[in-house]
Formats: sequence, structure tokens, C-alpha cells
Amino acid sequence: MSALRGEIALVTGGTSGIGLAMVERFAMEGAHVFVVARDRHRLDALAERLGSGVTGLAGDIGDAEDLDRVFGAIGATRRGLDIVCANAGATVAGALGSISPANFRAVFDVTVLGTLLTVQHALPLMRDGGSIVLTGSIAGAKGRAGRSVYNASKAALRSFARSWASELAPRNIRVNLLSPGPTDTAAFAGASETSRGQMAAQTLRGRLARPEEIAAAALFLASGQASFVNAVELFADDGLAQV
Repeated sequence: MSALRGEIALVTGGTSGIGLAMVERFAMEGAHVFVVARDRHRLDALAERLGSGVTGLAGDIGDAEDLDRVFGAIGATRRGLDIVCANAGATVAGALGSISPANFRAVFDVTVLGTLLTVQHALPLMRDGGSIVLTGSIAGAKGRAGRSVYNASKAALRSFARSWASELAPRNIRVNLLSPGPTDTAAFAGASETSRGQMAAQTLRGRLARPEEIAAAALFLASGQASFVNAVELFADDGLAQV
């Protein structure tokens, strides 16, 4: 497989879950992948496992100084970027009356501000005609009780995708939002079988997504196969938010 042969990609939050599946799939498809995450040990283990096709860069996407350093390292390679997957995010659950400013910042500083800073830092390195994929969630289109801050953070990314697609049209850079449904990642590892079953039962085929299925959708949006797909929200949710 070589849908991304010779291309340079960046994936944030790429050491676990959906982000990890993206890194693995992009590398399999021939891209060199820069992976940004906080955990240096996980980054090193990932680079060792996947080999020279992956470069791990430790950093906090909500910290502009950290991103200056990370993108300085990418720029120093003089390779540029073709694909940016702003995947890192955070979640805090809580009923409306219990949400504190700290809860709000914990989510928005990573999911919203971190996405903004990532794309801002990446743009000077991106080649015209590139692709930006933001990782949203069906939460941005739903109203699940007790998750209002998380839901709002993902809805903000939908607005980013629309606005940035318009703004970057002169450079032929596409911007799309990928919104997965419930996916069988470590985030579900601590959930009870009852809880997992209830979530799975809401999809049309009664199961959770596999991370590699979401990565396949990301590959489509990132690659030339989606050359006329721009400013959309692609739901990978087996119909959960649709019917």
C-alpha cells in the first residue's frame, strides 16, 4: 500500500487510541510521520517499533513554547509537511452545576487552543495542496448530559474546519473534520461490560468501532483520494449520530 508514498505527515496525540492507529496506517501507506505527544517513553517505543518512518517529538500542544521547539525541529529537517492531523484532545465529565473554570480549561486548552496552535505552527511548513484533518467526535453534534464542555470543544472544531477551509483555499489546502463514534480504545478499557454494551447497541450494527477503521477514514481525508472533499464533517459512527 502506498497512498501516501513520499509524503510527510504530522499526528498529534499519536501514541495511543485513534492517533496511534493513524500513525500506523500512514506509515504503512508510505508517509514519514512526525508524532507529537507528551510521553517521551511511548514515543521512543513507537519509533523503535515502526522504524525510520516515524519521528517522535515530545511536547504539549497547549503550550506555545513547546510547539515552537517541536516545529523548529520539524523545520530543521527541511522536509515540509503535506498532512497535519490535529488529533490530540482532552475530556472532563461533569454535570452543569459542577463545572469549574479548571475543568473548562483542562478541555479547551488542549482540544481547542491546542488544535489552533498546532495548525498555526504547521502552516509555515505546509506545502500548498496539503491536507489538514481535525479529530472531532459525534459529541459535537449530540447533547449527551454531563459532557457539555467536551461536546462544546468538539463543536468548536467543526467551526474551525469550515473557517480554515475558506481561509486556506488560496493555498489549495483542504481542511476537514473527522468525527468518530464510540471506538474501542483505552478510553473504554475501564468501562463496564454493561456500559460498553449500551454504547455499542446505539450503533446500527451494534458494536464499537475499531481504531483502524477510524484511521482508514483519516487516510481518505488526508490523501489525494479526497481531492474534492473540503470543509466537511465526516462521521465514522455506524450511523449513531445520523438516524
